[in-house]
Amino acid sequence: MPPKTPQSLLLAGRPLEALAGFDALLAASPANAEALFGRASALQHLGRLDEAKAVYDAVLGLMPGAVGALNNRGEVLLALGQPGAALKDFVHALSIKKDYLPGFLGRSIALVRLGRPAEALPGLDQVVALRPDHADAWFYRGVALDQLGHPDKAVAAYDKVLALNPTATAAMANRGLALHSLRRLDEAMASFAAVEKLLPGNVVALNGQAGIAMHVCDWSRHAEFQQRVVAAIRAGDRGIHPGTMLSYSNAPDVMLANAKVHAAPAAGIAWTARPFSGPKIKLAYCSADFHDHPMPRLLAGLFERHDRARFEVIAVSFGPEDGSAMRARLRAAFDQFHDVRTSSDAGIADLMAGLGVDIAVDLMGYTTYSRPGLFARRPAPVQASYMGYAGTLGAEHYDYIIADNVVAPPSHQPFYAEKIMALPETYWVTDDRRAEAGPPPSRSQAGLPEHGFVFCCFNNNWKIGPDQFDIWMRLLTAVPDSVLWLIQDNDQAAANLRKSAAARGVAPARLVTAKRVTPQEHLARHRLADLFLDTLPYGAHTSASDALWCGVPVVTLMGAGFPGRVAASILTAMELPELVTQTFPDYERLARTLATDAPRLAALKQKVAANRTSTALFDTARFTRSMEAAFEKMRDDFRQSGAPGMS
Repeated sequence: MPPKTPQSLLLAGRPLEALAGFDALLAASPANAEALFGRASALQHLGRLDEAKAVYDAVLGLMPGAVGALNNRGEVLLALGQPGAALKDFVHALSIKKDYLPGFLGRSIALVRLGRPAEALPGLDQVVALRPDHADAWFYRGVALDQLGHPDKAVAAYDKVLALNPTATAAMANRGLALHSLRRLDEAMASFAAVEKLLPGNVVALNGQAGIAMHVCDWSRHAEFQQRVVAAIRAGDRGIHPGTMLSYSNAPDVMLANAKVHAAPAAGIAWTARPFSGPKIKLAYCSADFHDHPMPRLLAGLFERHDRARFEVIAVSFGPEDGSAMRARLRAAFDQFHDVRTSSDAGIADLMAGLGVDIAVDLMGYTTYSRPGLFARRPAPVQASYMGYAGTLGAEHYDYIIADNVVAPPSHQPFYAEKIMALPETYWVTDDRRAEAGPPPSRSQAGLPEHGFVFCCFNNNWKIGPDQFDIWMRLLTAVPDSVLWLIQDNDQAAANLRKSAAARGVAPARLVTAKRVTPQEHLARHRLADLFLDTLPYGAHTSASDALWCGVPVVTLMGAGFPGRVAASILTAMELPELVTQTFPDYERLARTLATDAPRLAALKQKVAANRTSTALFDTARFTRSMEAAFEKMRDDFRQSGAPGMS
């Protein structure tokens, strides 16, 4: 039998023995490029990536045009989390061998990881055209399509992967995420359950199932999911998405731990400190939501009212152009509007630095289509998080979170990676130029009975948990002829809520669901409600300000952390602290009292109507002055200390 060569050992899946063989060859001939290449390959198979890279460097020092070494070093760099460096190697390999299939794949994977999916797709198409059975190419094609906002096509790509390899758990999990975004929730749940069956205890599978369970109001495993989600976060697992966490906990320490593992790494990203550009503060608001979206419906008035003698206001938009009236209004509201949706994080950062941006404001946080990697590149001397995500982002390259003393009291500073910049009245902004709510539909048109008290909660269904639902059902029992009016997010949630009502002795017909309508129609139908009931751990945000704008009192319960304290901030700014409760029994007692004491509720509604025009909540000009003072404080701190947030 011929002796085993190091190369044959490597091909036989015995890299440790192969490594010893290549070392023996190199001891006799240190400049043997073939043996060096083999040694690097063995180290790569063993996961000793830093060592493998160093040896590939040596190979390329001897043979700069070695396509295989360029490709393999690119793969190692990808595994080391350096897609930019990897891309250079794949591009170099393809410049030497234009039809090199591994180079097409590697280049595309690097582009996907750099957030450049449109550039990645042609290479992936070339790979699957030549190799229809290439599971990795189909997988990354799915990832690219998902990044481009085509989850339906992404599902088809993941189906190709699973047809080739039915146990490909990464494809199963990504398929579940894509199906979730398509609101095909039963199929999504099945995908995540399949992952957990193959990988018991897998946190990605837990995240998917726990999130969907809240979206469909299935609380059969709520206690289990809550315990496992929090335990995974405390263990430092990255598999729990911040959005899932917020369905189960708003504890400040849990939120900080979760944010830290999701923070975009800034290590290795070079940036140059620079002073503010001039007497005017150049202020850049960064968002994917500058179109017909709830965020600009709140912030448009702020953008318009900034004092142009002191601020130059810039939009950095990485979301779609939808041709809406809101998009046109936003373009007019800014001094500069930059549509950068096709640009990489690095390209956007270079643009912002070139514009001389002084303060960059992230309006996204960890919400859909956010760009945390942009802020890791520090495109501005001072960077702040505001509005998009209700909590810390856990990253040192965010200098401030713009908040107030209700949502983020000074005692909570240890739970924030950012310095809390507290606005004096509320961090919540509204647009007082929005249209008034029109005449309401009739009760029958809204699906409501002609008579009886109407409790409502127009929060998203995923915010509803079993604890407050128990209270709501007791309220319906205590208040004859009352109904509970809820948004209908999906058919499964509506069915599960009615089933839960029946299990608590309440006729399912006393739950009335409201389908999604236009913003103006939604405001108008508020006039049919008597009292808004808030949720926990994630409470009412826009839905609370909408209800108060339309004259509907909101009963809230003060949560432990930011997302459960927003309604309290809103009510405090409207000088309605009597509607903020501290315990579940107090919350239930107040709601029952208001529903059964008609004179007291009538007086409260009169106060809501009067305070709408006399207090801070809906005074956009007043809010803008507070926000501008905060930005000037950030500038002054920076100039005084030479670093942001350090006064």
